[in-house]
Amino acid sequence: MGSPEEPQRARVPLPQLRLDELLEELQARLDAARGTRDRVHSLLEAVLSVGRELDLEQALHSIVEAAAVLVDAEYAALGVIGPDGKRLSAFHTIGVTDEQIARIGPYPEGHGILGELIRRPEPLRLAKLSEHPASYGFPVDHPPMDTFLGVPIRVRDQVFGNLYLTEKHGGAQFDEEDESVLSTLAVAAGVAIDNARLYEESRLRERWLRANAEITHNLMSGRGPAEVLGQIAERAGEITGSALAAVALPMAGTGSLAVEIAVGMDAEAHRGLVLPLDSTLMGRAFASAAPAVSADVCHDPRISPEPARFQGLGPAVAVPIGTGEGGVRGVLLLARESGRATFTPTETETLQAFAAQAAVAMELAQRRQDAEEVAVLKDRDRIARDLHDLAIQRLFATGMTLQSAGRVVEHPEAAERVARAVDDLDETIRIIRSTIFGLRTRDGDAGTGLRARAVRVAGESAPVLGFAPGVRMEGLLDTDVSTETADHAVAVLSEALTNIARHARADRADVTLATDGRELRLTVRDNGVGIPPCGRRSGLRNMAERAEQLGGRLDWDCPRDGGTTLVWRVPVTRD
Repeated sequence: MGSPEEPQRARVPLPQLRLDELLEELQARLDAARGTRDRVHSLLEAVLSVGRELDLEQALHSIVEAAAVLVDAEYAALGVIGPDGKRLSAFHTIGVTDEQIARIGPYPEGHGILGELIRRPEPLRLAKLSEHPASYGFPVDHPPMDTFLGVPIRVRDQVFGNLYLTEKHGGAQFDEEDESVLSTLAVAAGVAIDNARLYEESRLRERWLRANAEITHNLMSGRGPAEVLGQIAERAGEITGSALAAVALPMAGTGSLAVEIAVGMDAEAHRGLVLPLDSTLMGRAFASAAPAVSADVCHDPRISPEPARFQGLGPAVAVPIGTGEGGVRGVLLLARESGRATFTPTETETLQAFAAQAAVAMELAQRRQDAEEVAVLKDRDRIARDLHDLAIQRLFATGMTLQSAGRVVEHPEAAERVARAVDDLDETIRIIRSTIFGLRTRDGDAGTGLRARAVRVAGESAPVLGFAPGVRMEGLLDTDVSTETADHAVAVLSEALTNIARHARADRADVTLATDGRELRLTVRDNGVGIPPCGRRSGLRNMAERAEQLGGRLDWDCPRDGGTTLVWRVPVTRD
């Protein structure tokens, strides 16, 4: 048996210090497990919150907010990579006020550290941001930032953008767990962005279909072409977020386009313009029967800057209304404000489909109108035939009878009355024959209206002038203006352009031909030397005489800064 001292030695307690260490380690592990549990819950809540958003902009904002909360960062941002894959096209931030953003200046485009994630789409964690080789400092008034964590966001294996987090609260460093949590959020963000994109595309498709249905209904219900073209421009501008929308139609026999409809920013500068096919975006789209896109319509070397009409505008696209096989009926131009996103290939394809559908509706409406015109012409032929075969023959027979009766009438007054009746019948027959001729007359050949003739005169003067004059048309020139007045207007325009070529030494001229239904107004401006006080004025006298002959007048002005402005105005008389 052992001594009684041995059980006492076995019951001696462990050192108190060792027990405290074990308890502290156990507590630390419990806290870590509780923290991990809370963080997992926070991550799940963030994933659910992000996944609920269907609006793309709101979804991106929710992703940035969730990222900042999950890794306890003071500043967070989401940069969307542009179509070129090299620069950021959009930037969403958390932690920086609007006043700070205004002082800092434009959003970053993806240089330095931000560009590092674009070039190498992999997670990047830095203890001190300024020590990375790609870092080259911050702009003035930018808040100081040291710690950094960035992860890419992928949508269907394509890098959509990057999450950038800086300045972990408490001065701590971002760790592997932060990187893992943020990478997990980025995966959920990719799914949410994809869903928001699909939802946005479906809504956009629905709006295009609704616009197409509205245009088709209006065309088939007999609405006027101008009203429907205005709807095409307005709907396309609204759906694409464009600041300017315009529609140009070809002018028969001139090889030019006339801007019939323009809505939005500086619409007046476009409405009525006559555009050549070689130096304008709309002309290129019409000539090639394919979309023409410009990243900056204000500074595109392919587009003539004169007349100035694109101030404040940037990205633009022109799509043909119709196809090369079925014939291009016109061109739709859309332009966004400077600094906005360019038109993507998807947007351009959708616009082209919309314009093609509009062209089909216009074709159907035209066929319907042609059928109605054929029916009217047939009815006119029938009326003319009936007038000729029935009315004229009966009137002629009545006249012959009266002539025969007049020979046997002995009373002088009665004989005179019979003779007057025969003369009245002859005059009636002549009126009916004139009416028959009018009923059987068809519309004249295309290209004989005032619009087409004025464009031809301007085009023919270009070799003599050394430049192409700008031309603008306003009002129902071919409908309201008589042939006689149109002849005088064309002669005056030719005389004015010839005078500019001979005497003005100008390098620019603008022609405006407009009518409001009551007056025809022809304005010709140049930037030449003006009209000398003692010079010959035979040309001006001829133009003034033509105006006076029609009951109008000619005015001219020579401003101090040079140039001449002629205004020839006459009352409108219809044929």
